[in-house]
Amino acid sequence: MAVPLLDMKRQYVKIKDEIDRAVINVLEHGRFIFGPEVTALEEKLAAFSGVKYGIGVASGTDALLLSLRAAGVKPGDEVITSDYSFISSTTVISRVGAIPVFVDIDPDTFNINPKLIEKAITKKTRVIMPVHLFGQCADMDPIMAIAKKHNLVIIEDAAQSLGAKYKNRMAGSFEGYGCTSFYPTKNLGGAGDGGMVVTDNADYADRLKMFRNHGWKQKYHPTEIGYNSRLDSIQAAILLVKLKYLNEANEGRRAHAAKYDKAFAGTRVRTPKAKDYSYHIYNQYTIAVENRDELLKGLEARKIGHEVYYPVPFHLLECYPDLPYKKGDFPHSEWAADSVVSIPVYPELTDAEQDEVIEAIKEISG
Repeated sequence: MAVPLLDMKRQYVKIKDEIDRAVINVLEHGRFIFGPEVTALEEKLAAFSGVKYGIGVASGTDALLLSLRAAGVKPGDEVITSDYSFISSTTVISRVGAIPVFVDIDPDTFNINPKLIEKAITKKTRVIMPVHLFGQCADMDPIMAIAKKHNLVIIEDAAQSLGAKYKNRMAGSFEGYGCTSFYPTKNLGGAGDGGMVVTDNADYADRLKMFRNHGWKQKYHPTEIGYNSRLDSIQAAILLVKLKYLNEANEGRRAHAAKYDKAFAGTRVRTPKAKDYSYHIYNQYTIAVENRDELLKGLEARKIGHEVYYPVPFHLLECYPDLPYKKGDFPHSEWAADSVVSIPVYPELTDAEQDEVIEAIKEISG
C-alpha cells in the first residue's frame, strides 16, 4: 500500500465547512490586509504561547529576519545557531549582513548542544538563535543562562515546534523573540506561506510591526528601511480554524510516535529521543539508520513517503565558501545529515498505513 509522507487534503476534508466559511467571510468583508482575522490570530497565538504580543508576518523565514533587524543586528555582528536545520535558520543571518557562527548538535535531540555555545562567543556576538528542530525544544535553561551572562538576545527558531513545551513553557516564550512558521506542512499550517513572532516585550513588538510594514509607523514616513511582510487575512482566517484543533492534532502525532517507538525498540533503527524536560510534538518523526541509501531505495520502491531533513549541514553548504569551517568540524551534524530519514507521522495517518511503514522499515533495515 502506498503511504504519503503527508496528506493535507485529509485534514482539510475533516474541517472543510469551517475553512470554507472562514475564507468566504474574508472575501465578503474585503479587508484582505490587516483584517480582523489577523488581529484575532495574533491575540490567540500570543495567549497560546503564554506571552503578550503576536506579530503576523509573511513567512517563518521573515519572522527570523525581522527579529534580527528588530534586535539591532548589524553587518559584522555574529549570531550563534545550530549547524543542522532548515536553510532559513542561517541565511537570514547572512541577509542582515551578520556572520553565522555554528555549533554542533546533541545527537539525541538534533538540537544545538548548549555545552558548546559559550566557547563560540566573541566580542562580536549579539544573538543566540536556538532551533527547536522536528518538534522538540532545545535545552533552554543553560542557553538562557549563557545569554544572560553575556548580555545576548535570544531569537527562538520555533518554526517546527508550535505547541511544544520545555518544562511546561511553550516554545517561543523565552524572553526574546519566538518565531514560528505557518508553511502548509507545519503542525499549524496554512494554505500558503505565513509566519508569526511572539514576544512579551512591547518594544520588540512595536519594532517588528514597523519592519513588517515598510519601516513606517506613520504611513509613507519610514523611519528605517523595512519590508513588505504581512500575514494576509485569508491565511489568518484558515489558521484560526485550525488552531482550535492544534492540541488534538499534536496528540495524534505523539500517539503515532509512541507506536513507532515501541515497534522499533530493539531493532537497528535509532528512534527520536524525547527528553524528560520536553513535550515533543513531532513535526517530523526522524529516525537514523546505518544503511540509509538502502532504506531510501526500499521505501521508494514501496511508495512509502519519506524525506531527508537535512542532507547537508550548514558548514558544508556551497553558499558559505568563506566561512572558516571544514568537513569534520561538527561530527554530530555530519552524522545526522548522512543518517536520518523522516517518515509519516501526521495525525490522519491510519493504523494500517502506519503498520505498512513499520513492516517495510523493519524488513529493509534488518
